Amino acid sequence: MKAKPAIIDTHVHFYDKGNAELDLEWSWLEAGVDHPILGNIDPIKAIRFDINSIDAESRFAGVEGFVHIQAAIGSKDPVSETVWLEKMRLESDIPFQIVGHADLASPNAVDQLERHLSASEHFVGVRDFSIESALAAGDISPYSQSFAFMARENLALDFDCEYPNMQAGRKMAESNPDLTLVLEHIGFPRSRDSEYFRNWSTALRELAQAPNVVCKVSGLGMTDPRFDAKSLEAWMQHCLDSFGPGRLIIGSNWPIDRLYSSYDAIMNIYRDFFSSLSLDEQELILNRNANQIYRF
Repeated sequence: MKAKPAIIDTHVHFYDKGNAELDLEWSWLEAGVDHPILGNIDPIKAIRFDINSIDAESRFAGVEGFVHIQAAIGSKDPVSETVWLEKMRLESDIPFQIVGHADLASPNAVDQLERHLSASEHFVGVRDFSIESALAAGDISPYSQSFAFMARENLALDFDCEYPNMQAGRKMAESNPDLTLVLEHIGFPRSRDSEYFRNWSTALRELAQAPNVVCKVSGLGMTDPRFDAKSLEAWMQHCLDSFGPGRLIIGSNWPIDRLYSSYDAIMNIYRDFFSSLSLDEQELILNRNANQIYRF
């Protein structure tokens, strides 16, 4: 049997609401709180989801590493999440890297980033939800100092960007050519109809013109909860056509996408879709690009 390329899962979320010692909050997991887009997500509101949890669910999928993406939303100090995750990382044999939160537009952003770096050698990037609003408003100047620091320290920027903001996203990327930008969830499509696809595909192609933008194929179940391989095919194909194998990575968005699928099912859809490519191209998408971006 031909060996399949290993996967680095570049989008998982860890949390531990049962640890009273942690000065952290996960506001999106509180009882009675609905997700602003997905609505009721009660089925995934467990007390804890950690590296051992994702290892148990992914162990038949050929995964060799993970990237935690900021999840402790509502915490007083975002560096506290990195401190907690670093302790988990050092106690685990399963490799994972950390993308945390920093208030990148604030005057103390560089201080936050420096504290993240001091807290963990596995801290490799930032997600800041405020960037999408700045793109929509047409002013990313408050982020300039943070972006320059991140570029110098080889920290990736994971960013949300719906299709109406992708033109501004391209300008942001071109203004920061030494910064690696990772588009999350292929731009988080809000609809799967043909008109939305046309608008998204045009905008995605423009964003891809910036050579320092990478597209993360992840979260595809969130707005297509009854998806199958066929329904996702055109979306994945357009990502491949726009970015090429050298600028694609994949992620499970676990445990959120457990609302719509088992782990093996969605990851096998991704793996099978790219299986028609050469082995070298498959390895780029499934692990080597992620290795480079997130510095495993």
